[in-house]
Amino acid sequence: MSTDNIHKTVDEESSLISWDTWDGIKHTESFVLLSSVLFVLTFSYAFGRAPVVSDIFQGYHGLAVTILIWSIFALGFNLLLGQTGLLSFGHAMFFGTASYASALFAIHVYNDPLAVIVVGTLAAVALGAVAALILLRLHTVYFSIVALAIGQFLYFLAREPLVEITKGINGLEVPRSPVLGFFELEHQYGGLLGELIVNNLYLFVGVFFVAVVASITRIRKSPYGLIFKAIRENETRTAFVGLDVWRYKFAAFLLSASIVGLAGGLMAVNTQFAGVERLYWSVSGDVVVMTVLGGLGTLAGPVIGTFVFFYFKGIVNGFPTLGNYWLLLLSLSFTTVVWVYRDGIWGMTTAFTGALREPRELLDSLTGGDSTGDSSGGEN
Repeated sequence: MSTDNIHKTVDEESSLISWDTWDGIKHTESFVLLSSVLFVLTFSYAFGRAPVVSDIFQGYHGLAVTILIWSIFALGFNLLLGQTGLLSFGHAMFFGTASYASALFAIHVYNDPLAVIVVGTLAAVALGAVAALILLRLHTVYFSIVALAIGQFLYFLAREPLVEITKGINGLEVPRSPVLGFFELEHQYGGLLGELIVNNLYLFVGVFFVAVVASITRIRKSPYGLIFKAIRENETRTAFVGLDVWRYKFAAFLLSASIVGLAGGLMAVNTQFAGVERLYWSVSGDVVVMTVLGGLGTLAGPVIGTFVFFYFKGIVNGFPTLGNYWLLLLSLSFTTVVWVYRDGIWGMTTAFTGALREPRELLDSLTGGDSTGDSSGGEN
């Protein structure tokens, strides 16, 4: 069978699918919202209990909850770096501060999880407003390093001078009551619902995950989001058209801090613990790796990067012998992916699916022929 005949068959079959229609659907807010809901409903089951798939991943429900929370953290960080172009090495300050604020509020005031998370988020926003007044005066590497310095200052402040409040390296235990007085987070479901979400805690975290995805999608598609992108591409030209760049950077910084603070509050509720290690610089470094590995500036990328990171940390780490080198294996994977695809794993995925959308070019690459050439292409 000649290559020309193959091309003819491919073209006839491809005409049945409208890629333009699919492109129009997949970028709508409704599609993104529906996809995030389906992801939350199926992720824990596929990762920890589904036949065959769970045997491959060897995951478990608790790790699925942790991945969702850290995905919120990565999405918030990506809003600042991927959308606005501001690289912070100190975002752990919002994560840890929100966690501590949530814990202290739960211990001394009121331990309803919703109220606890709101307080943690507001604490992160307040810290973000103060930090922004310092950081947004700086640019490039100076912004990144001073953010790291502020984060480390808060870490050592919580570890030593404020040890009576934070309990230092021992941390704080976070009491947890039912949500709104009747919604027990420990309650486990049976049947199909139990297979999908297991308990109310997963559902609770999943609702916040979907809300964050929907909010970020709205921001990205709004005029505000477009201005964020303009600042990322060329801050000077954005200022030349009459926009107050500092004000938009300040807004992006606060939005990012609020989402990261939400993740910090959720982590305190999930683990019922708040520790000083959540303020440490390595937490900021971890979220940078997750975001860049998955795909900087994309919506799915930070979630994918978080999954890969915690798969190595939580699953590969437990393998005999190989587990001792999980961090080395993660580093090699990160280097390889980012070296070949600047847009990370999501960029690699879109590049592959893009090739599949052009069957003629894909077939030429596989056969070594030239679809526009002479008969020698058919012979090849």
